[in-house]
Amino acid sequence: MKVLVGIGGADDSLDALEESVQRAGDTGDELTVAVVENPESDRETEELVEAARSALADAGLPENVRQLSGDAGSSLVELAEAGDFDQIVLGGGHRSPMGKIKLGHIAEFVLLNARTSVKLVRDDGG
Repeated sequence: MKVLVGIGGADDSLDALEESVQRAGDTGDELTVAVVENPESDRETEELVEAARSALADAGLPENVRQLSGDAGSSLVELAEAGDFDQIVLGGGHRSPMGKIKLGHIAEFVLLNARTSVKLVRDDGG
């Protein structure tokens, strides 16, 4: 399966990267990591690119990392369609104090606009 993982610096996106790398190692998925600009994150884009390359290299996977610019959600959807990906994996889905799922703006945009299957990975904090 051809999988696109979008990371933007939030902890849950790094959880999505970790889970996807592990799965790709187990199943042989073809993994591409797309690093997007997320103004809500304190992490620098270069730091995320290096973290993605390192995670892929440590797992023995090809270091297929792309740095996207512009609107994060739009860029991910466009890349997924142009690259004929089977799935997009994103961090997302925090629970509010009332128990409702809250999505970040990137995850919400991708869910509403992608023609590709989207998998959300919630962070360990729930």
